[in-house]
Amino acid sequence: MTTAVARSRSPISAAVHRTMRSGGGRIGALALLAVIVAGFCAPLLTALEGQNPSDFHGELVDGNNGGNPIGTFGGVSGAHWFGVEPGTGRDLFALVVYGLRTTILIALAATIVSVIIGAAVGMAMGYLGGWFEAALGRFVDFMFGFPTLLFLIALQLIVPADIPKPVVLAVVLAAFGWVSTARLIHTQTKQLAAREFIDAAKASGTPLHRVFGGELLPNLVGTLAVVVALSFPATVAVSAGLSFLGVGIGADTPDLGVLIGSSITWTYTGADAGYLIFPSAVLLLIVLGATLLGDALRDAFDVRAEENAR
Repeated sequence: MTTAVARSRSPISAAVHRTMRSGGGRIGALALLAVIVAGFCAPLLTALEGQNPSDFHGELVDGNNGGNPIGTFGGVSGAHWFGVEPGTGRDLFALVVYGLRTTILIALAATIVSVIIGAAVGMAMGYLGGWFEAALGRFVDFMFGFPTLLFLIALQLIVPADIPKPVVLAVVLAAFGWVSTARLIHTQTKQLAAREFIDAAKASGTPLHRVFGGELLPNLVGTLAVVVALSFPATVAVSAGLSFLGVGIGADTPDLGVLIGSSITWTYTGADAGYLIFPSAVLLLIVLGATLLGDALRDAFDVRAEENAR
């Protein structure tokens, strides 16, 4: 019975099943699910705590001690679960969960858009070939060698202030994050284009969009799933890094990178380590969870791993 059920599963369903059976896959999925739920439930969680990220509590910081929080470990208490922010007294737990939502939304939007662009470019290059492949391939090579980080920093500095920074950051990350996906999908599409089922589709006069959507894309779903899972933590790290450098999200918007960047300065002044530890731990949980899940998905979709499992 078990063998019959396993054989009736689609390749995608079987790969997901193998992913959830692996220890790394389960841990990664649970960690990622926990932080995503916490981010999107930020208003509910802060209401449960009874705090708000925009409320200042001057009475909770010591003006005679440089604005450091009053109390142990950054003012951790029953009313302030992660303590308070030095200088302002804002609730750190509220800042972290709202910052978590900002970070996840930016990284998720940038990752999905970049993977869509990369998949479309890669499939077009691999299937159409000829001068189109050669010309677009040179452009991809140029983009691959482009100093992306420096351009991101420069662009963030010249963008008009009335444009929301999270939108700008997501668009910029997506605009430069598709290159590696395009290269990978190009290689795999090239291999698929030489298969008999593609030749049959061409011979039968199947429209180009149906070849892409009905023949090529289903055979690339596994690769794209792995790319999304592995690109997401990298995008999170870049987004947080830019905010840490002060060229990403503004200080007025809760963001993990902004919190970590601010905490470094306060740590040097003698503030408790809680201001640095809590946002850093949440960021680490996102990256670690997504990486573990991505590695498990890669192994699950690997044909050789499937054959070895049998």
